[in-house]
Amino acid sequence: MKKKRKRKIIIAIIVIAAFFLALFIVFLCSTSLGKLPYGKMLERIKASPNYKDESFRYSGFQPEWAAGEFAGALAASRSYLFDSSKRNKPSAVLPSVKTDLFSLDPQENIAVWMGHSTIYLQIDGKKFLVDPVFSGRAFIASAFKGSDIYTPSDIPPFDFLIITHDHWDHLDYKTVTALENKAGLVLTGLGTGAHLEYWGYPAEKIIEHDWGETSDLGGGFSITTIGSPHFSGRLFSRNKSLWASFALETPNKKIFLSGDSGYAYHFTEAFERFGPFDIAFLECGQYNKVWRGNHMFPEDTARAAMDLGAKKFIPIHWAKFAISPHDWDDPIKRLLAECQKLGITATHPLIGELVRLDEEQVFSRWWEGIP
Repeated sequence: MKKKRKRKIIIAIIVIAAFFLALFIVFLCSTSLGKLPYGKMLERIKASPNYKDESFRYSGFQPEWAAGEFAGALAASRSYLFDSSKRNKPSAVLPSVKTDLFSLDPQENIAVWMGHSTIYLQIDGKKFLVDPVFSGRAFIASAFKGSDIYTPSDIPPFDFLIITHDHWDHLDYKTVTALENKAGLVLTGLGTGAHLEYWGYPAEKIIEHDWGETSDLGGGFSITTIGSPHFSGRLFSRNKSLWASFALETPNKKIFLSGDSGYAYHFTEAFERFGPFDIAFLECGQYNKVWRGNHMFPEDTARAAMDLGAKKFIPIHWAKFAISPHDWDDPIKRLLAECQKLGITATHPLIGELVRLDEEQVFSRWWEGIP
């Protein structure tokens, strides 16, 4: 009797293992994984001074877990699985405001933070969309309730799509394919265009940048790609495409987009070359000790805002996905405490709330009281 039971348990384990193995194989064949650079794109990458030993490197420095070593990946997974706070995700629906983007005055300078790192910008008559993720997921992480209020149908046609790098929480297959017919030019780092071409974007619609390169977008608009300590990759292959921060210059504004980034000297360098900035969107969330070199802690975010000379700054990369073990609201609490020490002010709108770039506004501490 015991032998039969043991045999049944073994069979059940084998069946379950086979099921998950099959799912993993299907996932490996999924279009959403994207494609590694190839052809002329790969040749340009190999010629880059930032590409060494078959991968991109930030000033010769390789942040922890950047190359995808098994030990580093295991440490990050262990930290998430066993160190996660009980408040890693909010237990209530997050408040939000859904701004009707179609009804905006096209001449008004505005920003709408859509949760995590997704930003809609309308500046000097041009429209930008940064790192859109509207599918409700970032790989295995699901969006917090109330944080995923926008869909591709809510986005009007726009001039420029900016993709900072190819991680799942910044480059979302379902979202970018749904937006292709609305997007003008795509601005991104070397190699990221391979994913977009594979997903149906025409090559002539994509402008790839190496760090330090500037593209004249016409009409007084330009964008410069800035190197930062981070990494790229959608599964096993790391750093085959470029991640980046961006300095966006318009006829009347200077905007800094951090993407994902550790705290380093590139903020000061950006100020020396382009600053002061009218507004900066700075990573503030999904940090842990394993990722210390390639994600900012909230105190770093406050210092980066000062380094950039930012007149306004909005913390991003929080309040939508739990990718690290900290409390879901720890980023904003720690950031505001540091801002008070430094004598600076952070702009913290609700998800979807209109930020008027030419006006002074007061925003509520909307996260308070949410368990």
